[in-house]
Amino acid sequence: MLGVRLEPEIEKRLDRLAKKTGRTKSFYAKEAIYRFLEDREDYLLGIAALEKHKSTVSLEEMERRHGVEG
Repeated sequence: MLGVRLEPEIEKRLDRLAKKTGRTKSFYAKEAIYRFLEDREDYLLGIAALEKHKSTVSLEEMERRHGVEG
């Protein structure tokens, strides 16, 4: 179970959409979360991993490691 507080204007828009389309607000909330995760999950997990390890490699070092000429 997940409870979400929305700004009043967003709540009104969601309510209006649900009424006009015959779908529930929950349907649209689930759809929005699903699409967000599909689009952003890998990126956000990558950022979190980088922040956790905080190691960096120069472009020159990366090219050397992978045998790529710069």
